Amino acid sequence: GKPVVKVGGRTIAVDGPWLRMTVSEAMYDHAGVEVRGDETVPELIEAVRAAGLDPGTARHWDDVFFTAFVARVEPALAAIDRPVLLADWPAPLAALAQRKHGNPAVVERFEAYIGGVELANAFGELTDPLEQRARFEDDLAMRRARSLPQYPIDEKLLSALAEGLPPSAGIALGVDRLAMLVLGAGTIGDVLAFANREL
Repeated sequence: GKPVVKVGGRTIAVDGPWLRMTVSEAMYDHAGVEVRGDETVPELIEAVRAAGLDPGTARHWDDVFFTAFVARVEPALAAIDRPVLLADWPAPLAALAQRKHGNPAVVERFEAYIGGVELANAFGELTDPLEQRARFEDDLAMRRARSLPQYPIDEKLLSALAEGLPPSAGIALGVDRLAMLVLGAGTIGDVLAFANREL
């Protein structure tokens, strides 16, 4: 009956203003890493190492980024006693999000966190078929470099984009995560009908 959720024994109010920060601010404030989104992999490795973190054998932009994000940013987000919106994700982590007008190093994407639980992921849809094809091709090249399975490019999606898609956006809300927060469950497996270990 109250606008609160329970996370790890803490009560977090969800009716007040949500803390808003960019990924760049979160990485700098909590990990000591400056991230623009257009760094080369060697530049990012140097920034992560300068912050006292070891990216190990990571040689891809996202792997190096998540070395710092998982080690320092996620624990900091978990400790914040109000919901957080983390916006302006670096372009190499674009998924299907369009680049931000005025700053193409980041994309129109945000994630919502409560007590360290990622509740939702949202973005302005990429509607440019040429950029989407280039991203698909880059993804395939990255998968080859990592010896991961190759998948065909989604030509139907590219054709649909070429026909024209008006500006649009979407948000993926983790209903299971929402249930976990509302019920104060300790793990996501507590609210699933069948957890992975039971399948």
